[in-house]
Amino acid sequence: MNLAPLPDQYRHAPFVEDCAPRRLLRLFSGKWTTMILHTLHLLGGASRPGQLQRAIPGLSKKMMTQTLRELEQMGLVAREVMQVMPPAVEYGLTPLGQHFVTPLEMLYRWGAENAELLDCVERNRHMALKP
Repeated sequence: MNLAPLPDQYRHAPFVEDCAPRRLLRLFSGKWTTMILHTLHLLGGASRPGQLQRAIPGLSKKMMTQTLRELEQMGLVAREVMQVMPPAVEYGLTPLGQHFVTPLEMLYRWGAENAELLDCVERNRHMALKP
């Protein structure tokens, strides 16, 4: 995978508050943000809340709702209330949200291809926590 080099302003400190790397980290800093975007993509771009929650073990209903609301406020996800009885809700990626799927897929692919490095980090962290 060949990526263009970073612009010069991101090759040295200081990194100002509104620089792209810091804005991106703030965007993805929520524990479930990337998993929800990724899962919506895998589910065809949209999902009902129950299906989404079943697809992400460990995601509580409260955290799912909170994260979906934040993603909706950012314009990455749209909420659609379907006029059926009983009313149903579906969340889907917006065109803006779809632009963030490619870098997430690249990051997740790297993680899958380098699982042994992630294992090493987890072992190191575990060893550091031992008294």
